[in-house]
Amino acid sequence: MTERIPAAIIETVDPRKPIRLTPAQAGGPIHTRSFTGVFRNLRLLGAGLLFLLYFGTQWLNWGDRQAVLWDLGKQQFHIFGTTFWPQDFILLSALLIIAAFGLFFITVLAGRVWCGYACPQSTWTWVFMWAEKVTEGDRGQRIKLDAAPWSPAKLLRRGAKHAIWLAVSLATAIAFVGYFTPVRELVIELFTLQLNPTASFWLFFFTTATYLNAGWLREKVCVHMCPYSRFQSVMFDADTLTVSYDANRGERRGARRKDSDPRAQGLGDCIDCTLCVQVCPTGIDIRNGLQLDCISCGACIDACDSVMDKMGYARGLVRYTSERVLEGGKSQLLRPRLVGYAAALLFMVGAFVWALDTRPMLSLDVTKDRTLYRENVQGQIENMYSLKVINKTQQRRDYLISLGEGPFELQGTLEITLAPGEISNLPVSVALLDEQDAGNHELRFAVTDLSDPASQVSSPSTFISPRVR
Repeated sequence: MTERIPAAIIETVDPRKPIRLTPAQAGGPIHTRSFTGVFRNLRLLGAGLLFLLYFGTQWLNWGDRQAVLWDLGKQQFHIFGTTFWPQDFILLSALLIIAAFGLFFITVLAGRVWCGYACPQSTWTWVFMWAEKVTEGDRGQRIKLDAAPWSPAKLLRRGAKHAIWLAVSLATAIAFVGYFTPVRELVIELFTLQLNPTASFWLFFFTTATYLNAGWLREKVCVHMCPYSRFQSVMFDADTLTVSYDANRGERRGARRKDSDPRAQGLGDCIDCTLCVQVCPTGIDIRNGLQLDCISCGACIDACDSVMDKMGYARGLVRYTSERVLEGGKSQLLRPRLVGYAAALLFMVGAFVWALDTRPMLSLDVTKDRTLYRENVQGQIENMYSLKVINKTQQRRDYLISLGEGPFELQGTLEITLAPGEISNLPVSVALLDEQDAGNHELRFAVTDLSDPASQVSSPSTFISPRVR
């Protein structure tokens, strides 16, 4: 006979209490309530700085060009006084790895604060919710407007909201595309209806993407589409700071008079006002514990603290704290995982700065002509090569082209002058001086900066000639 495994029924919900679904759990739209507080001000400050950086940087000039411009056509990526080339993409890879480790570090330290304060999805969503408040009113007014039949007033409010959404989306698209094409020309061409098809497509694409993501999808991107929300919890430990509800202090919940003694009524500090749910951009109830949907924005902390102030209770019923502290212990800042991420991050940042400082400002690529060899007028065997020389500096430079030791003679132009960022494709020939050395040989081309002899690059190639019988 098959052995049966005994099972016990565990009640996780008090059957005497009705289940209260949040708007997100009920599948309805999330209408957030207006609020003020310390964390809201921090988020506004951070968002303001990010918006200033994003929308303002491409309007700065550096000399006779846009300060930050990623010119895909010329394969030149200008960031203020530095120009990067496709050969420097390894630095971009390193920068992305550093950013990933930085995200790991901040997640172990303070949970999902990136999502709440700096993520573009969250930041733009707050802007779109502000547009809702301006055009449709606060939470209660928006709920009534949703339920009301269509009328000229409702159509006007909805039209104004979507007009602001589209204006912000278009501005976002212009700013983004403006990093890849001169933004001043882009704006002029847009308003004179002279945009080329490529720019028109990308403006339409990013306007639509912003409008849908921040206006319609909102928290669904954070909960269902963002991969970070899926794996961030594995980086948490007992000392990670998260937005948490202190159940020991808050339970049992219940309404009461301001001047009453909650302990005499068997109540905790939570008055069950649900303001923490009403201000949450993802519509969760933080009192149910740590949840996947929480983006650690601190909105519920601000709302709860305002209620505690009105009731005369101590702040911090909902706060940034760790699991260990909630269990009565003391949080540990210096722990192996956090120290490990910090050490790796410092090492990678140092290596990146060193690589950026020592990267060669001169590039050389050698391509051998498809013709194997030929005989010149002196009866010597010649091979033809194409040298691609790139001046990566921001100054005009004079360069000397040379050849390594061997029975060869370099013929053609040996000195060239390149403007800042100029690329020169230079044809040269190499002649074999001694027929006794016929056969295949390795040779090395070198280009030296005449104003800085220490700045030199070289590239190998092959010399081919018929063997003497």
